[in-house]
Amino acid sequence: MNHPKPSKEVNAVAVATADDLRETIRRKSKLKGRQADDVSLAEVRQLIGKAPHRRDLLIENLHKLNDEYRVLHDRHLVALAKEMNLPMAEVYEVATFYHHFEVVRGNDPVADITVRVCDGVACELAGAQNLLTKLPAILGNPNVKVVAAPCVGRCEQAPVAVVHQYPVIFATTDKVKAAVNNKLTTQPLAKDDAVFEPAELAQKSVSPQGENQAISPDYVGYEAYRARGGYVLAKEIVDSKRDAESIIKAMENSGLRGLGGAGFPAGRKWRIVKDQEAPKLMAVNIDEGEPGTFKDRTYLERDPHRFLEGLLIAANVVGIDACYIYLRDEYHGCRELLEKELAKLKANPPFAIPNIELRRGAGAYICGEESAMIESIEGKRGEPRMRPPYIAQVGLFGRPTLEHNFETLYWVRDIVQKGADWFSGFGRHGRKGLRSFSVSGRVKNPGVKLAPAGITIEELINEYCGGMQEGHTFYAYLPGGASGGILPASLKDIPLDFDTLQPYGCFIGSAAIIVLGHQDAARDAALNMMRFFAHESCGQCTPCRVGTTKAAQLMQAKVWDNPTLEDLNQVMADASICGLGQAAPNPVRCVQKYFPLEIV
Repeated sequence: MNHPKPSKEVNAVAVATADDLRETIRRKSKLKGRQADDVSLAEVRQLIGKAPHRRDLLIENLHKLNDEYRVLHDRHLVALAKEMNLPMAEVYEVATFYHHFEVVRGNDPVADITVRVCDGVACELAGAQNLLTKLPAILGNPNVKVVAAPCVGRCEQAPVAVVHQYPVIFATTDKVKAAVNNKLTTQPLAKDDAVFEPAELAQKSVSPQGENQAISPDYVGYEAYRARGGYVLAKEIVDSKRDAESIIKAMENSGLRGLGGAGFPAGRKWRIVKDQEAPKLMAVNIDEGEPGTFKDRTYLERDPHRFLEGLLIAANVVGIDACYIYLRDEYHGCRELLEKELAKLKANPPFAIPNIELRRGAGAYICGEESAMIESIEGKRGEPRMRPPYIAQVGLFGRPTLEHNFETLYWVRDIVQKGADWFSGFGRHGRKGLRSFSVSGRVKNPGVKLAPAGITIEELINEYCGGMQEGHTFYAYLPGGASGGILPASLKDIPLDFDTLQPYGCFIGSAAIIVLGHQDAARDAALNMMRFFAHESCGQCTPCRVGTTKAAQLMQAKVWDNPTLEDLNQVMADASICGLGQAAPNPVRCVQKYFPLEIV
C-alpha cells in the first residue's frame, strides 16, 4: 500500500479554552437528573447524621424519614441518595419495594394518620371487612386514611386495627374512633419487673384470655432476668467451664429443629457453621409474617433476655463475630422493648459480647425467607437468592452465616440447663419435643399453646382451646398458616409435627393453626391466602408474580376452572425461586381435593 509521507509541520487546533475545560469538569461533577435542594439535605442530615454512611443502613435511614414525616417525600429520597452516595434509582427501588414505605411526589396530600385494618384469615373471620367498610364514614376525617393490611401478627386478638403504630385489639368501630380522636398513635411500654418461666408453661396455654388483655404485657427486664439466674449459663460457656462440643451434642440430642418453619436440626446447623472460616456472622429471623403466626411476639414481649442469652450461647459456641436481629416492622412495641433491653445489656454486659445490631423490617412477607432477610439486612430489596451457595457458607455480607428463628434460640438455655431429655421427653403419637402452636379462628380460647409435638388438632382444640366457639362446629383447619394447606375436620387425628402432614399435601411450618367452623368456607380461606401471596410476591420470578395474581382471579369464579388452576399450580411449584411461589398452590390443591363440593 502507498502511504502519505509524514508532514514536517504540526498544525495546532484549539479544541477548548481553559474555561471550557473547567466548565466541563464542573458539569461532570454534578449528579445527573434531579438535584437535591439545601432544605431537604438539611432535614435528612438532621435525622441520619452527616456522611459517611454505611450502605447497609439504607432501610434504617428510610425508616427515620418515614417515622418523622409519615411518608417518604421524593425530595428527601433525592437528598438521601446524595448523602449516602448512592444512585437515586437504587434508593427509589428499595423504598418502593417495602409496603410500609409510601413515596409521595411534590405537594401530594399526606394523611395525618393511617389506620391499617388487618384482613388476614383470622381477622376476616372476626369481622375485618365490616371495619374496612364502615370506618371511613365513621371517622369522617379526610386526613385519616383507612387501608387494608396483611396479617399484623395478633391473630388471637382479632379483629385488629393499627392506628399509626398503636394496635387496637378486638377492634370495633368505636374503639378505633376513640384511638384516633385521642391521638393514640404509639404503643405504650410496660413494666420490666415481671416473672415469666416458659418451662413451667409446658403443656399449658401461654397467652392470657379475654378481651381485656394488655396491649403491652409486663415483661422480664435485664435486672429482673439476672436476679433470677439469667446469663449465668452463658458466662460459664464463655469462661470455658462448659465446652462447646457438649453444648452442640445437647442441642443435637434434644431434637430441637428450626421453629421458624424449615425444621432444620439446630445442633447440626451449629456444627456446620462452626467449621466454616472466620469471620462468621449470625442473622436472627423475627420477621414473623406467616398469617396466623404470633408465637415469637408472645415470647419476645414477655421474656426478651432468654432469647438474647440463647443468641449469645450460640454465638460463643459457633464463633460468631457479629449478630443481626431482623424484627418485623409491625411489632412496634417489641422493637422499643428490645432497643431498651439491648442498651442495658451493652452498657453492663455480664461478659464480653459480640456486636449486636437490631434491624427493622418494612412490611415484606418475603423477608421471612432467610436469604431475602439477608438481602434486607444489607439494605437491599428483599429478594431471595439462588442456591447454592448456601448462607452457612456465603451469607450476610458474603460471610458464613448462622441463621436462626427467634424461638429456636429461645429454648437454648432451658435445653442446656435441664438437659436434652427434658425437651425430648415431651411428645405424643411417636413424636418428640415441645411445639408452640399459634391457634386462632373459631376456637373458644385462641393463643399460643405450648403443647407436645405430635398432638392432633382434635386434642389441641379440646384440651388447650376450650373447644369451639359457641355456635360453630369444627369444619376445617389450616395446620401451617397461609402456605401450609387446608384439611377437613375428618382428618382430625393426624399428628401435628414436622414431616407428618406432607402425605396430605400440607406441612406444619411455623405451627400456625387457623380453625374454621361450619359457617365458613375453605374456598374463601384459600382465596384470602392467594390474594396475600399475590400482594407479597417479590416479583423476581414470573411464575410466582404472574401465577398468584392469575390464580386469585380464577378462584373468584363460582365454579373453578380446575385444569387451568392446576396448570398454574404446577408451574408455580416447579419454577418459583423460593417457598412463597412453591407453596402458594397448597391451599388451592387442598380445596380441590378435600372440599370439591365448594367449587362446583
